[in-house]
Amino acid sequence: MSWLDFFQTTQTLKHTFGRGINAAISSKEEELFIQSSEAFEKKEIIKAYKLFFQSLVNYTDKSSNENITYYITDNSLVFTIFQGCAKITGEVTEKSLSAEAILIKKKELNIALKRYILDRNYQFTYAYYATDDKYVKLKLYSDNITMSPQKVFFPLREIALNADFDKEYISNKFPKISLEDINHVKTLAVNESKLKYQYMHRWIDDLQNKIIHLPSNDNSAMQAFLYLNLLFQIDYLLVPKYKISQQLATKILDYFSQKENNIESKNEEIQEYVQDLKKINYKEFNQNFYNANYTFNPTEKSSYEDIINFINESLTKIRWYKNNRYYHIIPTIYKYISFYTLYNYGLNPALREFFQLIVEIQNTDFFHDLDYKMLYNPQTDEFNKKTIISRVDNTIEHYKDRYKSLESFAQSLNFNSENELYNSFYIEIQNLNFEEI
Repeated sequence: MSWLDFFQTTQTLKHTFGRGINAAISSKEEELFIQSSEAFEKKEIIKAYKLFFQSLVNYTDKSSNENITYYITDNSLVFTIFQGCAKITGEVTEKSLSAEAILIKKKELNIALKRYILDRNYQFTYAYYATDDKYVKLKLYSDNITMSPQKVFFPLREIALNADFDKEYISNKFPKISLEDINHVKTLAVNESKLKYQYMHRWIDDLQNKIIHLPSNDNSAMQAFLYLNLLFQIDYLLVPKYKISQQLATKILDYFSQKENNIESKNEEIQEYVQDLKKINYKEFNQNFYNANYTFNPTEKSSYEDIINFINESLTKIRWYKNNRYYHIIPTIYKYISFYTLYNYGLNPALREFFQLIVEIQNTDFFHDLDYKMLYNPQTDEFNKKTIISRVDNTIEHYKDRYKSLESFAQSLNFNSENELYNSFYIEIQNLNFEEI
């Protein structure tokens, strides 16, 4: 696995989508990482950490997001790392690394939350829960005797991802408990949150209309595609936090893990949840959204072969539906492929850009209302062919140094219709060569 695969280097976006990092890493990331390794070998500990933290900074429009900040004293380096609603503060000395994230006030602890925290402690490799006179904290301590960038990265990643996850979990399961140390979280602009609320309802109405018009015989599999696609769509495009985020993750996990339940009962569970979503008023909806900086991606790199196999299996299902003249479900499955892939797989940065492009075409109204360039006009069935081809070529060119055998497939895309474009796009993605030299 390449070190760069732990980071997101997608094209700059004006909004956050999905659970990855919508920002660019430093163009000198690899150089800084190597310099950090060399400094660790020379036992220049403070310098090594400084270079390491510089390699983790991400950027929007070439300006630092300040997802990591630090300052150096006479004999230490004091740092802050932001990961969603978690703020990790720490200190590096010549001898040790220490870090902590404040979650809640100690006096807020109840029996159920104590049990949860005790169980969580057994799941960590590096971090651990502790309390002081005032707060419950997730903490980390390590000596610097045999330290390296890799040995720094994984403990910090663990404390950051889990502090963020547990604060969101607490907000969902224990709503009366107030989260601490979240002043860095930014409120979503009113026009953006209202737009997301409107689109959630539009998608739910569209789903219900499609369910009604499904064939009356044996339509459970088609319903599953419609319901799951909606959950993935809400998660990736609207990017909810707190309660809605936790609920979506639970519903998706339950659907794929509950082998004993038949597909009809699984569909009914999601249907009930969709009805609950539809009843949420705007005020409650808006409480589940915020903007924040992220430093670590939650998903590690997946095998390219696994991604190819999923796409191939999905296209086989589309061919079956086409041969049996269930044409109305095919556009949903094409959308499902992209959302499922972005949700379940850790994509290399080039692949992520390609799937982001597909999603923008498939959800052109949503992106247009967010002030992105329109890539497809559903009314005229016309594509912004020039821009789409340019996006593909630019991604290929950007990652050509890393993947020497990567060749553009833009001219092979079929723009005759939506379905033909998506089909050709997925086929071309299966034929890419991501061998690193």
